[in-house]
Amino acid sequence: MKPLVSVIVPIYNAAPYLEETLDSILASTYRPIEVVMVDDGSRDASLVIAQSYCQLHTECQVIAQENRGVSAARNTAINAAKGMYILPVDADDKISETFIEKAINVIEKDKDIRMVGCRCWMFGAVDKEWRLPKFSHSLLARKNMIPATTLYRKADWERCGGYCEEEIYREDWDFWLSMMELGGTFYQLNEVLFYYRISMGSRRVLAKGHKKIIVDAINRRHPEYIRKHLGGPLHYHRSWSRFINFFHSEKQVGNYSDWEKGEIIYNKRNTLRSYNGFITKQFATPSVWRGILYGWFCSSKAKRSYEYAHHLDGLTPKPIAYREVRYCGILRKSWYVCQESECKYTFNDLIHNKIFPNREQILQSIGQFTAELYQRGIFHQDYSGGNILFNEDGSQIEIIDLNRIKFYKKMPLKKGLKMFERLNIDKEALSILGTSFAQALSLDQEFVINYIITHRWKKHVKQGITHLYE
Repeated sequence: MKPLVSVIVPIYNAAPYLEETLDSILASTYRPIEVVMVDDGSRDASLVIAQSYCQLHTECQVIAQENRGVSAARNTAINAAKGMYILPVDADDKISETFIEKAINVIEKDKDIRMVGCRCWMFGAVDKEWRLPKFSHSLLARKNMIPATTLYRKADWERCGGYCEEEIYREDWDFWLSMMELGGTFYQLNEVLFYYRISMGSRRVLAKGHKKIIVDAINRRHPEYIRKHLGGPLHYHRSWSRFINFFHSEKQVGNYSDWEKGEIIYNKRNTLRSYNGFITKQFATPSVWRGILYGWFCSSKAKRSYEYAHHLDGLTPKPIAYREVRYCGILRKSWYVCQESECKYTFNDLIHNKIFPNREQILQSIGQFTAELYQRGIFHQDYSGGNILFNEDGSQIEIIDLNRIKFYKKMPLKKGLKMFERLNIDKEALSILGTSFAQALSLDQEFVINYIITHRWKKHVKQGITHLYE
Protein backbone atom coordinates (compact mmCIF):
# COMPACT_ATOMS: atom_id res chain seq x y z
CA MET A 1 0.00 0.00 0.00
CA LYS A 2 1.38 3.39 -0.98
CA PRO A 3 1.96 5.97 1.80
CA LEU A 4 -0.37 8.92 2.27
CA VAL A 5 1.09 12.29 1.25
CA SER A 6 -0.25 15.39 3.00
CA VAL A 7 -0.05 18.49 0.84
CA ILE A 8 -0.22 21.46 3.19
CA VAL A 9 -1.30 24.86 1.88
CA PRO A 10 -0.92 27.98 4.06
CA ILE A 11 -3.30 30.68 2.82
CA TYR A 12 -3.28 34.43 3.37
CA ASN A 13 -5.20 36.74 1.02
CA ALA A 14 -4.59 34.41 -1.92
CA ALA A 15 -8.04 34.52 -3.53
CA PRO A 16 -6.79 35.46 -7.05
CA TYR A 17 -4.51 32.40 -7.22
CA LEU A 18 -5.88 29.76 -4.86
CA GLU A 19 -8.04 27.86 -7.35
CA GLU A 20 -5.11 27.53 -9.76
CA THR A 21 -2.93 26.19 -6.95
CA LEU A 22 -5.50 23.66 -5.71
CA ASP A 23 -6.29 22.46 -9.23
CA SER A 24 -2.61 21.71 -9.82
CA ILE A 25 -2.43 19.68 -6.60
CA LEU A 26 -5.61 17.71 -7.24
CA ALA A 27 -4.42 16.88 -10.79
CA SER A 28 -1.57 14.88 -9.26
CA THR A 29 -1.04 11.38 -10.68
CA TYR A 30 -0.16 10.13 -7.20
CA ARG A 31 -2.71 8.81 -4.75
CA PRO A 32 -3.45 8.70 -1.84
CA ILE A 33 -3.11 12.38 -0.97
CA GLU A 34 -4.85 14.80 1.35
CA VAL A 35 -4.85 18.57 1.02
CA VAL A 36 -4.72 20.36 4.37
CA MET A 37 -5.31 24.10 4.02
CA VAL A 38 -4.90 26.66 6.80
CA ASP A 39 -6.44 30.08 6.26
CA ASP A 40 -4.24 32.43 8.28
CA GLY A 41 -6.73 35.22 8.90
CA SER A 42 -7.35 36.19 5.27
CA ARG A 43 -9.37 39.34 4.66
CA ASP A 44 -10.42 38.39 1.11
CA ALA A 45 -12.44 35.46 -0.26
CA SER A 46 -9.68 32.87 0.31
CA LEU A 47 -11.53 30.99 3.05
CA VAL A 48 -14.72 30.81 0.99
CA ILE A 49 -12.81 29.37 -1.96
CA ALA A 50 -11.05 26.84 0.27
CA GLN A 51 -14.38 25.75 1.78
CA SER A 52 -15.90 25.31 -1.67
CA TYR A 53 -13.09 22.90 -2.62
CA CYS A 54 -13.72 20.95 0.58
CA GLN A 55 -17.37 20.49 -0.47
CA LEU A 56 -16.32 19.20 -3.90
CA HIS A 57 -13.29 17.10 -2.92
CA THR A 58 -13.19 14.72 0.04
CA GLU A 59 -9.39 14.91 -0.03
CA CYS A 60 -9.51 18.57 1.03
CA GLN A 61 -9.94 20.10 4.47
CA VAL A 62 -9.47 23.65 5.72
CA ILE A 63 -8.64 25.10 9.13
CA ALA A 64 -9.21 28.79 9.90
CA GLN A 65 -7.03 30.63 12.42
CA GLU A 66 -6.11 34.18 13.36
CA ASN A 67 -3.21 35.66 11.43
CA ARG A 68 0.03 34.27 12.89
CA GLY A 69 2.32 34.03 9.86
CA VAL A 70 3.26 31.42 7.31
CA SER A 71 5.34 29.26 9.68
CA ALA A 72 2.52 29.00 12.21
CA ALA A 73 0.07 28.16 9.40
CA ARG A 74 2.34 25.38 8.13
CA ASN A 75 2.80 23.98 11.63
CA THR A 76 -0.97 24.00 12.20
CA ALA A 77 -1.52 22.14 8.94
CA ILE A 78 1.17 19.54 9.61
CA ASN A 79 -0.15 18.95 13.11
CA ALA A 80 -3.51 18.09 11.53
CA ALA A 81 -1.99 16.06 8.68
CA LYS A 82 -2.28 12.27 8.71
CA GLY A 83 0.27 11.51 6.00
CA MET A 84 3.69 9.93 6.39
CA TYR A 85 5.06 12.54 3.95
CA ILE A 86 4.57 16.31 3.81
CA LEU A 87 4.64 18.57 0.75
CA PRO A 88 4.20 22.31 1.43
CA VAL A 89 2.72 24.30 -1.45
CA ASP A 90 2.12 28.02 -1.00
CA ALA A 91 -1.32 29.26 -2.03
CA ASP A 92 -0.10 31.13 -5.12
CA ASP A 93 2.27 28.46 -6.50
CA LYS A 94 1.71 25.33 -8.62
CA ILE A 95 3.11 21.83 -8.97
CA SER A 96 3.34 19.47 -11.91
CA GLU A 97 0.96 16.51 -11.94
CA THR A 98 3.89 14.05 -11.67
CA PHE A 99 5.92 15.83 -8.95
CA ILE A 100 4.58 13.89 -5.94
CA GLU A 101 4.82 10.52 -7.68
CA LYS A 102 8.43 11.04 -8.74
CA ALA A 103 9.47 12.44 -5.36
CA ILE A 104 7.92 9.49 -3.49
CA ASN A 105 9.71 7.00 -5.76
CA VAL A 106 13.04 8.55 -4.73
CA ILE A 107 12.55 9.08 -1.00
CA GLU A 108 10.99 5.64 -0.42
CA LYS A 109 14.10 3.93 -1.80
CA ASP A 110 16.74 5.74 0.28
CA LYS A 111 16.39 6.51 4.01
CA ASP A 112 19.45 8.75 3.81
CA ILE A 113 17.55 11.20 1.61
CA ARG A 114 15.98 13.76 3.95
CA MET A 115 14.09 15.84 1.35
CA VAL A 116 13.24 15.65 -2.36
CA GLY A 117 12.84 18.76 -4.50
CA CYS A 118 13.01 19.58 -8.19
CA ARG A 119 13.98 22.26 -10.69
CA CYS A 120 11.74 25.34 -10.53
CA TRP A 121 10.19 27.77 -12.96
CA MET A 122 9.46 31.34 -11.83
CA PHE A 123 6.38 32.99 -13.27
CA GLY A 124 4.29 36.10 -12.68
CA ALA A 125 6.54 39.18 -12.49
CA VAL A 126 9.26 37.14 -14.26
CA ASP A 127 9.21 34.15 -16.61
CA LYS A 128 12.33 32.05 -16.40
CA GLU A 129 13.84 29.04 -14.67
CA TRP A 130 15.05 29.56 -11.11
CA ARG A 131 18.61 28.33 -11.56
CA LEU A 132 19.27 26.45 -8.34
CA PRO A 133 22.89 25.51 -7.60
CA LYS A 134 23.88 21.95 -6.85
CA PHE A 135 23.25 21.10 -3.23
CA SER A 136 26.12 21.10 -0.76
CA HIS A 137 26.21 21.57 3.00
CA SER A 138 28.71 24.41 2.76
CA LEU A 139 26.50 26.27 0.28
CA LEU A 140 23.35 25.70 2.34
CA ALA A 141 25.20 27.23 5.28
CA ARG A 142 25.56 30.46 3.21
CA LYS A 143 22.30 30.58 1.23
CA ASN A 144 19.15 28.64 0.54
CA MET A 145 18.89 26.60 -2.64
CA ILE A 146 15.95 24.43 -1.55
CA PRO A 147 12.45 25.72 -2.44
CA ALA A 148 9.66 25.63 0.12
CA THR A 149 7.83 23.07 -2.00
CA THR A 150 9.97 20.05 -1.18
CA LEU A 151 8.80 16.63 0.01
CA TYR A 152 9.91 15.32 3.43
CA ARG A 153 8.84 12.96 6.21
CA LYS A 154 6.47 14.19 8.88
CA ALA A 155 8.58 12.39 11.49
CA ASP A 156 11.53 14.61 10.59
CA TRP A 157 9.39 17.73 10.97
CA GLU A 158 8.54 16.53 14.48
CA ARG A 159 12.22 15.91 15.30
CA CYS A 160 13.11 19.42 14.12
CA GLY A 161 10.43 21.06 16.23
CA GLY A 162 8.58 22.41 13.19
CA TYR A 163 9.01 25.70 11.39
CA CYS A 164 10.36 28.62 13.42
CA GLU A 165 7.49 30.99 14.19
CA GLU A 166 9.73 33.98 14.94
CA GLU A 167 9.86 36.69 12.25
CA ILE A 168 13.16 35.65 10.65
CA TYR A 169 12.12 36.17 6.96
CA ARG A 170 13.83 32.99 5.76
CA GLU A 171 11.78 30.34 7.56
CA ASP A 172 12.33 27.83 4.72
CA TRP A 173 16.11 28.14 4.87
CA ASP A 174 16.02 27.89 8.66
CA PHE A 175 13.88 24.74 8.45
CA TRP A 176 16.14 23.05 5.89
CA LEU A 177 19.14 23.72 8.14
CA SER A 178 17.26 22.05 10.99
CA MET A 179 16.56 19.08 8.72
CA MET A 180 20.20 18.79 7.66
CA GLU A 181 21.26 18.82 11.30
CA LEU A 182 19.49 15.46 11.54
CA GLY A 183 21.91 14.03 8.99
CA GLY A 184 21.26 12.81 5.45
CA THR A 185 21.05 14.80 2.24
CA PHE A 186 18.80 16.60 -0.25
CA TYR A 187 17.87 15.13 -3.65
CA GLN A 188 16.86 17.29 -6.61
CA LEU A 189 14.80 15.79 -9.43
CA ASN A 190 16.26 16.94 -12.74
CA GLU A 191 12.94 18.23 -14.12
CA VAL A 192 10.90 21.42 -13.79
CA LEU A 193 8.03 20.19 -11.62
CA PHE A 194 7.38 23.24 -9.43
CA TYR A 195 6.18 26.70 -10.47
CA TYR A 196 7.02 29.59 -8.16
CA ARG A 197 5.04 32.81 -8.49
CA ILE A 198 7.02 36.05 -8.19
CA SER A 199 5.16 39.20 -7.21
CA MET A 200 6.09 42.44 -5.45
CA GLY A 201 4.54 41.10 -2.24
CA SER A 202 6.27 37.70 -2.23
CA ARG A 203 8.41 36.84 0.79
CA ARG A 204 11.46 36.34 -1.43
CA VAL A 205 11.22 40.01 -2.43
CA LEU A 206 10.32 41.33 1.04
CA ALA A 207 13.17 39.48 2.74
CA LYS A 208 15.86 41.36 0.80
CA GLY A 209 15.71 44.32 3.17
CA HIS A 210 16.25 42.23 6.31
CA LYS A 211 19.72 40.77 5.82
CA LYS A 212 20.90 41.48 9.36
CA ILE A 213 17.85 39.86 10.99
CA ILE A 214 18.23 36.81 8.74
CA VAL A 215 21.96 36.33 9.31
CA ASP A 216 21.72 36.89 13.05
CA ALA A 217 18.87 34.36 13.29
CA ILE A 218 20.75 31.71 11.31
CA ASN A 219 23.87 32.13 13.47
CA ARG A 220 21.80 32.02 16.65
CA ARG A 221 19.72 28.99 15.72
CA HIS A 222 22.29 26.86 13.89
CA PRO A 223 25.73 27.69 15.33
CA GLU A 224 27.21 24.17 15.16
CA TYR A 225 26.14 23.52 11.58
CA ILE A 226 27.36 26.92 10.42
CA ARG A 227 30.72 26.57 12.17
CA LYS A 228 31.15 23.03 10.86
CA HIS A 229 30.65 23.99 7.22
CA LEU A 230 31.95 27.59 7.15
CA GLY A 231 34.69 27.41 9.76
CA GLY A 232 33.00 30.15 11.77
CA PRO A 233 29.84 32.29 11.75
CA LEU A 234 27.82 33.41 8.75
CA HIS A 235 28.73 37.03 7.94
CA TYR A 236 26.57 39.77 6.45
CA HIS A 237 28.60 39.44 3.25
CA ARG A 238 27.55 35.81 3.10
CA SER A 239 29.58 34.76 0.08
CA TRP A 240 32.75 35.95 1.85
CA SER A 241 32.03 34.02 5.04
CA ARG A 242 34.43 31.14 4.44
CA PHE A 243 37.24 33.52 3.42
CA ILE A 244 36.65 35.76 6.44
CA ASN A 245 36.52 32.72 8.70
CA PHE A 246 39.91 31.63 7.40
CA PHE A 247 41.25 34.49 9.51
CA HIS A 248 38.42 34.25 12.02
CA SER A 249 38.25 31.26 14.35
CA GLU A 250 35.78 30.27 17.02
CA LYS A 251 36.11 27.74 19.79
CA GLN A 252 33.37 26.47 22.05
CA VAL A 253 33.49 23.91 24.83
CA GLY A 254 30.18 22.74 26.27
CA ASN A 255 26.69 22.71 24.81
CA TYR A 256 25.10 26.17 24.73
CA SER A 257 23.82 28.49 21.99
CA ASP A 258 21.97 31.43 23.60
CA TRP A 259 25.06 33.54 24.19
CA GLU A 260 23.48 36.95 23.66
CA LYS A 261 19.94 36.23 24.82
CA GLY A 262 18.31 37.30 28.04
CA GLU A 263 17.94 40.20 30.40
CA ILE A 264 21.07 42.25 31.05
CA ILE A 265 21.60 42.26 34.81
CA TYR A 266 25.03 43.93 34.85
CA ASN A 267 26.65 46.05 32.17
CA LYS A 268 29.84 47.83 33.06
CA ARG A 269 33.19 46.50 31.98
CA ASN A 270 31.74 43.02 31.45
CA THR A 271 28.14 42.16 30.63
CA LEU A 272 26.01 39.64 32.53
CA ARG A 273 22.78 38.20 31.11
CA SER A 274 20.17 36.00 32.76
CA TYR A 275 18.26 33.60 30.52
CA ASN A 276 16.29 30.41 31.23
CA GLY A 277 18.14 29.57 34.43
CA PHE A 278 21.61 30.40 33.08
CA ILE A 279 23.98 33.33 33.59
CA THR A 280 26.17 34.36 30.66
CA LYS A 281 29.19 36.56 31.23
CA GLN A 282 30.54 38.34 28.16
CA PHE A 283 33.99 39.64 28.92
CA ALA A 284 35.05 43.08 27.73
CA THR A 285 36.92 43.18 24.43
CA PRO A 286 40.61 43.14 25.37
CA SER A 287 43.15 45.63 24.07
CA VAL A 288 45.20 44.41 21.11
CA TRP A 289 48.22 43.49 23.20
CA ARG A 290 46.05 41.65 25.73
CA GLY A 291 44.26 39.97 22.82
CA ILE A 292 47.63 38.74 21.60
CA LEU A 293 48.49 37.58 25.12
CA TYR A 294 45.21 35.66 25.54
CA GLY A 295 45.28 34.45 21.96
CA TRP A 296 48.78 33.01 21.88
CA PHE A 297 50.41 32.78 25.30
CA CYS A 298 47.84 32.15 28.05
CA SER A 299 44.25 31.04 28.56
CA SER A 300 41.39 33.49 28.12
CA LYS A 301 39.33 34.59 31.11
CA ALA A 302 36.40 32.57 29.77
CA LYS A 303 38.42 29.37 29.50
CA ARG A 304 39.95 29.85 32.96
CA SER A 305 36.49 30.47 34.45
CA TYR A 306 35.17 27.25 32.92
CA GLU A 307 38.13 25.11 33.92
CA TYR A 308 38.42 26.57 37.42
CA ALA A 309 34.69 26.04 38.00
CA HIS A 310 35.15 22.32 37.35
CA HIS A 311 38.07 22.27 39.78
CA LEU A 312 36.02 24.05 42.46
CA ASP A 313 33.43 21.25 42.36
CA GLY A 314 30.35 22.64 44.09
CA LEU A 315 31.83 25.85 45.48
CA THR A 316 30.54 27.81 42.49
CA PRO A 317 27.48 27.60 40.19
CA LYS A 318 27.68 24.65 37.78
CA PRO A 319 29.72 25.50 34.63
CA ILE A 320 27.99 24.96 31.29
CA ALA A 321 30.21 26.23 28.46
CA TYR A 322 32.65 28.82 27.22
CA ARG A 323 33.23 30.39 23.81
CA GLU A 324 36.10 32.34 22.23
CA VAL A 325 36.35 34.36 19.00
CA ARG A 326 39.75 35.12 17.48
CA TYR A 327 40.94 37.07 14.44
CA CYS A 328 44.35 36.01 13.14
CA GLY A 329 44.82 34.30 16.48
CA ILE A 330 44.13 37.48 18.49
CA LEU A 331 41.34 37.05 21.04
CA ARG A 332 38.53 39.56 20.48
CA LYS A 333 35.44 38.13 22.24
CA SER A 334 34.80 35.54 24.92
CA TRP A 335 31.87 34.27 26.99
CA TYR A 336 31.38 32.00 29.98
CA VAL A 337 28.03 30.52 31.01
CA CYS A 338 26.99 28.75 34.19
CA GLN A 339 23.78 27.77 35.90
CA GLU A 340 22.07 30.59 37.76
CA SER A 341 22.83 30.33 41.46
CA GLU A 342 20.12 29.70 44.04
CA CYS A 343 22.00 32.12 46.31
CA LYS A 344 20.25 35.47 45.88
CA TYR A 345 22.44 37.64 48.12
CA THR A 346 26.02 38.90 47.96
CA PHE A 347 28.43 39.86 50.72
CA ASN A 348 27.75 43.50 49.77
CA ASP A 349 24.27 43.10 51.27
CA LEU A 350 25.90 42.68 54.70
CA ILE A 351 28.23 45.67 54.59
CA HIS A 352 25.87 48.55 55.37
CA ASN A 353 23.20 46.51 57.08
CA LYS A 354 23.97 45.35 60.62
CA ILE A 355 20.39 44.15 61.06
CA PHE A 356 20.42 41.88 57.99
CA PRO A 357 18.50 38.70 58.95
CA ASN A 358 20.81 35.95 60.27
CA ARG A 359 23.80 38.26 59.73
CA GLU A 360 26.07 36.72 62.37
CA GLN A 361 25.21 33.18 61.28
CA ILE A 362 25.92 34.07 57.64
CA LEU A 363 29.26 35.69 58.53
CA GLN A 364 30.23 32.54 60.43
CA SER A 365 29.34 30.41 57.41
CA ILE A 366 31.43 32.63 55.12
CA GLY A 367 34.37 32.31 57.54
CA GLN A 368 34.05 28.52 57.45
CA PHE A 369 33.71 28.60 53.66
CA THR A 370 36.91 30.65 53.39
CA ALA A 371 38.65 28.06 55.59
CA GLU A 372 37.54 25.35 53.14
CA LEU A 373 39.02 27.33 50.24
CA TYR A 374 42.28 27.61 52.19
CA GLN A 375 42.35 23.88 52.98
CA ARG A 376 41.84 23.03 49.32
CA GLY A 377 44.57 25.43 48.20
CA ILE A 378 42.17 27.79 46.40
CA PHE A 379 43.18 31.45 46.48
CA HIS A 380 40.61 33.82 44.97
CA GLN A 381 42.47 37.01 44.04
CA ASP A 382 39.23 39.02 43.89
CA TYR A 383 37.49 37.70 46.99
CA SER A 384 35.35 40.79 47.29
CA GLY A 385 31.81 41.77 48.23
CA GLY A 386 30.18 41.11 44.86
CA ASN A 387 31.83 37.74 44.32
CA ILE A 388 30.62 35.90 47.44
CA LEU A 389 27.04 34.62 47.22
CA PHE A 390 24.86 33.17 49.98
CA ASN A 391 21.28 32.09 50.63
CA GLU A 392 18.89 33.28 53.34
CA ASP A 393 20.48 31.48 56.28
CA GLY A 394 24.05 31.04 55.04
CA SER A 395 23.70 27.28 54.60
CA GLN A 396 24.91 27.65 51.01
CA ILE A 397 27.91 29.80 50.00
CA GLU A 398 29.34 30.14 46.48
CA ILE A 399 32.03 32.19 44.76
CA ILE A 400 31.90 33.68 41.28
CA ASP A 401 34.19 35.70 38.95
CA LEU A 402 36.62 32.82 38.74
CA ASN A 403 39.22 33.88 36.19
CA ARG A 404 41.62 35.19 38.87
CA ILE A 405 42.18 32.10 41.01
CA LYS A 406 45.44 30.43 41.96
CA PHE A 407 45.79 26.89 43.21
CA TYR A 408 48.33 25.71 45.79
CA LYS A 409 49.31 22.27 46.97
CA LYS A 410 49.87 23.79 50.39
CA MET A 411 48.89 27.42 50.83
CA PRO A 412 50.77 29.54 53.39
CA LEU A 413 48.44 30.68 56.18
CA LYS A 414 49.12 34.38 55.67
CA LYS A 415 48.33 33.94 51.99
CA GLY A 416 44.97 32.42 52.89
CA LEU A 417 44.20 35.26 55.30
CA LYS A 418 44.83 37.80 52.53
CA MET A 419 41.51 36.71 50.97
CA PHE A 420 39.75 38.73 53.70
CA GLU A 421 41.48 41.98 52.79
CA ARG A 422 38.91 43.09 50.17
CA LEU A 423 35.91 42.52 52.44
CA ASN A 424 35.17 46.14 53.24
CA ILE A 425 33.05 45.61 56.34
CA ASP A 426 33.01 46.73 59.98
CA LYS A 427 35.51 45.51 62.58
CA GLU A 428 32.96 43.38 64.43
CA ALA A 429 32.05 41.51 61.26
CA LEU A 430 35.72 40.89 60.46
CA SER A 431 36.16 39.48 63.96
CA ILE A 432 33.27 37.05 63.40
CA LEU A 433 34.76 35.97 60.08
CA GLY A 434 38.22 35.51 61.63
CA THR A 435 36.90 33.55 64.62
CA SER A 436 34.94 31.17 62.39
CA PHE A 437 37.95 30.72 60.08
CA ALA A 438 40.27 29.98 63.02
CA GLN A 439 37.84 27.54 64.67
CA ALA A 440 37.39 25.57 61.47
CA LEU A 441 41.16 25.07 61.25
CA SER A 442 42.00 24.94 64.98
CA LEU A 443 44.14 28.09 64.73
CA ASP A 444 44.94 30.84 67.24
CA GLN A 445 41.85 33.06 67.05
CA GLU A 446 43.59 36.20 68.33
CA PHE A 447 46.34 35.92 65.73
CA VAL A 448 43.88 35.37 62.87
CA ILE A 449 41.58 38.26 63.88
CA ASN A 450 44.46 40.70 64.40
CA TYR A 451 46.04 39.73 61.08
CA ILE A 452 42.78 40.22 59.17
CA ILE A 453 42.07 43.62 60.75
CA THR A 454 45.67 44.85 60.44
CA HIS A 455 46.02 43.86 56.79
CA ARG A 456 42.92 45.52 55.45
CA TRP A 457 43.15 46.31 51.77
CA LYS A 458 45.19 49.49 51.56
CA LYS A 459 43.24 50.77 48.57
CA HIS A 460 40.05 50.97 50.66
CA VAL A 461 41.87 52.78 53.47
CA LYS A 462 43.40 55.32 51.07
CA GLN A 463 39.99 56.01 49.55
CA GLY A 464 38.55 56.63 53.00
CA ILE A 465 35.80 53.99 52.57
CA THR A 466 36.82 51.60 55.33
CA HIS A 467 34.29 50.87 58.05
CA LEU A 468 36.67 49.25 60.51
CA TYR A 469 36.20 51.73 63.32
CA GLU A 470 32.47 52.47 63.02
